[in-house]
Parts: sequence; structure tokens; C-alpha cells
Amino acid sequence: MLSVNKSNNLFIRANALIPGAVNSPVRAWKAVGGSPIFIERAQGAHIYDADGNSFVDYVGSYGPAILGHSPLPVVTALTRQLEHGFSYGAPTRLEVELAEKITAAIPAAEKVRLVNSGTEATMTAIRIARAATGRPGIIKFDGCYHGHADALLVRAGSGSMTFGVPDSAGVSEALAAQTRVAQYGSLEAVEGYLSSKPAEIAAVIVEPIAANMGVVPPPPDFLHALYVLTHAHGALLICDEVISGFRLRYGTVSEQAGIRPDLLTLGKIIGGGLPIGAVAGKAELLDLLAPQGPVYQAGTLSGNPLSVTAGIATLNVLEATAPYARLEALAARLENGLKSALQTSGRRGCVNRAGSLLTLFFGLDRVGNGEEARRADTTMFAKFFRAMLERGIYLPPSQFEAMFVSVAHSDEDIDATIAAAHESLQSIGST
Repeated sequence: MLSVNKSNNLFIRANALIPGAVNSPVRAWKAVGGSPIFIERAQGAHIYDADGNSFVDYVGSYGPAILGHSPLPVVTALTRQLEHGFSYGAPTRLEVELAEKITAAIPAAEKVRLVNSGTEATMTAIRIARAATGRPGIIKFDGCYHGHADALLVRAGSGSMTFGVPDSAGVSEALAAQTRVAQYGSLEAVEGYLSSKPAEIAAVIVEPIAANMGVVPPPPDFLHALYVLTHAHGALLICDEVISGFRLRYGTVSEQAGIRPDLLTLGKIIGGGLPIGAVAGKAELLDLLAPQGPVYQAGTLSGNPLSVTAGIATLNVLEATAPYARLEALAARLENGLKSALQTSGRRGCVNRAGSLLTLFFGLDRVGNGEEARRADTTMFAKFFRAMLERGIYLPPSQFEAMFVSVAHSDEDIDATIAAAHESLQSIGST
């Protein structure tokens, strides 16, 4: 058994002062049981908790740590910047350089506005879309997460073609009703909304690779067909690439799919692990933002020197080393190993993967949308999570999160993870 006395004490202290003892809900481990471990440091593909335990890490700060933890080029760049200041509340050369790197890598990103989080980015993109079209409505997909802005914290109603209803206390029904929810991959649902209310829908927002119901790649040609359909009805297409941007390739998944969304959102990797977000897209749309246009958006720490420095350093490494083939090979090795562990144990499940993102779903033979994902055996996942933790493997503490493979993971790390999966599933027993 792991020694977790120090983590448990920290959880008790945190619980007295911080709601739920955490500053982001999934960290509380409600889905897997027990108290979370508290991390002291991280290096490469490994994290170390307050009790001195070491784990192979597949959380990776939920995406930014594509180079692993504390990569030397990023640490060096940040150390240099620290000597020059943390934040000025004024423009910097670094903001320009990051914008130049993003626009050079992504043809659809003609202009960029830096913000502090993915939530801010999607919120701003929707505000731009409403201003540009003069329409209030938004279509999102069930199971896709775009941050905690009110208009996006909605779920589908009782029918397949309904208004959204609040998915969180504190979200007004009137605001939620402006958001329609379609099944991921369903062009028919989107067509129905657009056709029934042709003057109401400002934009469709989509994760090109869904990664918040677990990893769920879209059906073939779905993104291209969605782009054509949206534009045929005078609406805009927003691609949320906060997770997928620079993760599967140097650029975006939407570009790989052959489309140029009107607006796109970025985060995670473009900040190298520090807080950041960005909304980008067509110049005429971005020029609607203040002070150029009438759409207000502001942020004291937007484009702060530390986040921008870490982002530039990370993108420089990705551009220079092109590690995506290596990431693909590592993740494919892990995928095949997890499938083998399932088969050997007799446990029903499937593995969804897109590049260096993957999810092991229990109790299902396939997962293609949010409705199917919710049928997964979450009790089994919780048991698997605990068994893997005991064997030194740190997985995301929810069935519905993605595992992230980084450049820092070695073949030995992957093989150790596969061996741990075999042992864990055998220890839990077969069905």
C-alpha cells in the first residue's frame, strides 16, 4: 500500500479552507474514491507526491506537458524572463512573437487575441460570433466541454432536438435556452436546428477531437461536412482546439481535416504549462474586438510575459524537433498494450485513441458519442485507477478524461504501464 499520510493531512487542511479541498473539481477524485495525492514536483514523465512516491504521469497537466514536466528549454527561458519581470500591464515584444508563431502555423488564424484560459477563449469566440451574425443561438455537442461559461454549461433536454437546459446551479434557464445540444457526430441534428430557426443560430462550436467525454474521434468527413453545413445557413464554425491544438500536429486538427474554421480557440500547449488561452480566426472577425471594434474583452494578465515565454519556448521545440511521429508510436504502443491487457483479463472494454491522446473505456465495445460514453463502467474504472496508482502509474482520475502521452515518456515507461495494466486487471478479476 502507498504511504499517503502527508497527502491526507494536506487534504484535511485544504478542506477547511478551499471548497471541496481543490481548486478544480476533478482533482478531488470523487469519481475514483479516496483522497487525492498532493504533488510536490515533476520531472520528465514522472511526478512525485508529498510522501515521496513516484509515478509515471499520464495527466500531464491535462495537455500542456507535451514535452514532459520541466523541460530544460522552457525552464531556461522562464528563468531568463523572471529576471526581467512578471507582468507589466502593457504590450510586450513576446506577445507579438507568440502571435506570429501561431498565425504562421495555422492558416485559419489570421489574427489572435491572447487571454488567460480556454474558458475565456471560447466565451470570447461566442461573443464575436453573436456580434458578427446578429444572432443569439449556439449549437454545441453533447459530451464536448468548452469551459465553464454560462452559455456552455448545458446538456440536452429530453428529446433529440431540444433547447439546452442548465447543467450547473447558477446558470439561468433563459441563457441556457440559447444553446442547442446535438449528439457528437450527428449532422442531422445540426441540420434540424439550422433549418428550423435559420435566423437564430450564430455559430456551431465543436471539439475536432472530443477529449472531455474521454477521447472520441469524429466520424470520417464529419468536420468538413459540418463546415459546409454551417456556412450554408449563414452561421459560423468555431473549432475548440484548446486540447488538440499543437497536440496531434504542429498546427490544428481542423486544418488537417481540410477546413478553415471562422474562429478557433487555443490553450494548453501554447502556454507551455502556464495559464493561457487564445481566440483566433478571420481578421474581420477578430477586428470586432475592442479597441478595434464593439465587442468588449479585456484581461489584466492576458499575454503575461511568463505564459507567453513558456509558450514560445514550447512551440520552438515542437517546430524544430517535429516529435509527432514519436508520440504516435509511443501512444500506439500503449494502446495495443492496454487492449492486450483487456483481452488477457477477459474484461470487456475498448481503447479510443487520437495521436497522443487516449482513453480506456470499461464495459463497452465502442464509444462514439457522449451517450455511449456515459454507459461506461465507472465503478470498474475506479478500481483500475486505484490498482494502477498502487503500481506507480498516475492516470486521470475520471473515466471521462484523456490520458496524455508526452515526448518525455520512454519505451520503458510505456512497457511498465502495460505491465501494470495486466497486473491491475488480473488483481481486480475477470468478468
